[in-house]
Amino acid sequence: MQNILIINSGSSSLKFQLIEMPSEKVLASGLVERIGQEISKLHYSSLAYSTSEELSIPDHSEALKRITDFLLHPDRGVIREASEIPAISHRVVHGGAAFSETLIIDEKVKSKIKNLFSLAPLHNPPNLKGIEVAEEIFPQAKQIAVFDTAFHRSIPAKANHYAIPLSFLEENHIQVYGFHGTSHKYVSEKAIEKLQKKDSKIITVHLGNGCSITAVQDGKSVDHSLGFGPVNGLIMGTRSGDIDQSVIFYLIEKMGYTAKEVSDLLHHKSGMLGLTGFSDLRDIEAEAEKGNHRCQLALEMNAYRIKKYIGSYTAAMNGLDAIVFTAGIGENSSKLRSMICSNMDFLGISIDEEKNKVRSKEIRNINNNTSKVRVFVIPTNEELEIAKQSYSLIFG
Repeated sequence: MQNILIINSGSSSLKFQLIEMPSEKVLASGLVERIGQEISKLHYSSLAYSTSEELSIPDHSEALKRITDFLLHPDRGVIREASEIPAISHRVVHGGAAFSETLIIDEKVKSKIKNLFSLAPLHNPPNLKGIEVAEEIFPQAKQIAVFDTAFHRSIPAKANHYAIPLSFLEENHIQVYGFHGTSHKYVSEKAIEKLQKKDSKIITVHLGNGCSITAVQDGKSVDHSLGFGPVNGLIMGTRSGDIDQSVIFYLIEKMGYTAKEVSDLLHHKSGMLGLTGFSDLRDIEAEAEKGNHRCQLALEMNAYRIKKYIGSYTAAMNGLDAIVFTAGIGENSSKLRSMICSNMDFLGISIDEEKNKVRSKEIRNINNNTSKVRVFVIPTNEELEIAKQSYSLIFG
């Protein structure tokens, strides 16, 4: 048996699991959320102890140090020494053209991850910080990178090429790479198990602070909403999603913005934050209930964008067997799921509102008996998927 620590750094969160492999036994798990905000939340759980705390956690480095303190605590921890963790696996969002497989991290790998900062400015920097902090705390452990882009390597050329001169693809590797790959892979495989149908047509909807949607046909990614970088597609917490390129030119040429300022605007100040002043959907839903029109419109816009992608991917696959909702918002927001699935009867999508309201950590089916399309809520487990790949690399 080998312990593998999985570190999954999001733009404003850090999830972890310590998993005993190959038994897949979770020794400890937790989440630090709202990192960088005035009040952060830390959740830690093991078989013997669990806690939730509100405190100030300014960055991902501090978040990982807090988690490590719990793992090594003399009374409540699950390991006595750092040497009991021989491998630490990191979710890395953008692998670019350089990385398409899980691999052991060295200085060259870290340098390439850093070179990709501009393509994933919300994620690759905290991903790299997590690696560097883990190297300090666990110097004896092998550090492993699992890339979000890997699952989407199967997207065909007709869907992953941009309609710009081919030289940009051939010489600069500019194409659709896709993200949240470990999540889409994990939940689509679970959906296939439920459908008991390998020749399936599935749309997986990953909704968190970052959002993406994937067309999965016969178990392979064939189209995806995020592209060269993780800013297009669906409306996200602070990212704009799809936008007319002319707006960017106008901001630079007519309004005097620099390219860096526009990038910051689209990555950090747009999306639900730009529309409402809030980046957390729980706050937005609460305000919408109070009659906040901006929040109500933002929710409508969010659901509408997702509906359009569901329609286009159903057309691209010439059919649809199932929709899967996953990640923090996808798993927990019954309101947004309801808005997305309403008035979709032409595509054979209809949910049971009572089933939809049920909160559970288990896989559940929320469509009604008349729905031609199965609608699942499947809790993602990127950490387990990462652990499997990492264990296979080192010990398999």
